[in-house]
Amino acid sequence: MTIDQMLEQARAALRRVYAFEIPQAIARGAILVDIRPQAQRVREGALPGALVIERNVLEWRLDPTSSARLALAVDHEVEWIVVCSEGYTSSLAAYALQQLGLRRATDLVGGFHALRAAGLLSIGTSAAHFAREAASLAAV
Repeated sequence: MTIDQMLEQARAALRRVYAFEIPQAIARGAILVDIRPQAQRVREGALPGALVIERNVLEWRLDPTSSARLALAVDHEVEWIVVCSEGYTSSLAAYALQQLGLRRATDLVGGFHALRAAGLLSIGTSAAHFAREAASLAAV
């Protein structure tokens, strides 16, 4: 199998999300996950409101059965939208999450660049989890 075939297989299993669909996804409780490496985030810019989980630990952080999971990884029904720079690595990552039983995991077509082009880089700050985290930090 080639990488192009692997990517095609992964995308065939996903119901990928477009940038214009992100506001509705956030409103229904979806969580953006930025998997870009730190150097890329520094170069391209931040994605406010997204969880930053680098690719090498993604499965451990989002699998609800993992001892290294994040508090938001409550069950297999969480809707994770994985974001990379251009929407390639995120497809493979979302497919890997689906293999773990996270059936609502998907990715963003066009990645970070698509959100930036659509003027939606701050959309993640409207997410319920972001508001709770901001409130808890303000209380400290």
